[in-house]
Amino acid sequence: MMATGGNMVVMRFPSKAANIGFARTAAALFASQLEFTLDELDEIKIAVSEAVSNAVIHGYKGREGEISLTCRLTDERLEITVTDEGCGIADVDQALEPAFTTEPEERMGLGLVFVREYMDELVIDSKPGKGTTLFMSKSPIQARVRS
Repeated sequence: MMATGGNMVVMRFPSKAANIGFARTAAALFASQLEFTLDELDEIKIAVSEAVSNAVIHGYKGREGEISLTCRLTDERLEITVTDEGCGIADVDQALEPAFTTEPEERMGLGLVFVREYMDELVIDSKPGKGTTLFMSKSPIQARVRS
């Protein structure tokens, strides 16, 4: 799925809530090498924040683990992969439904909905008991107009 060439950065960090803001900011700074608008950079930040939050909150469920964030740039596309080795998602289709959450008393169930809305592509590979990988990509609006 991930394109070859371009520029790439890989970050690994503990599944602590304090690292969510770091991940979103780092991904947006990396993405700014392409001609994304400020609105598009905000969308990328939200998508990364939601993906990492899901790993922290739902993937590891209060225990500490490692999250991997990979960002890759090609000529006209940003690709981001967020991976955890947490509990996994039992039903990915259900998890993508608006308002679905495993913690209804605390969560709105919109995280993956935002990721899917703000990115051009979202692919989720998850195995219960093994973890989850979210692959997402986005091209700047200028690149999409030229295509």
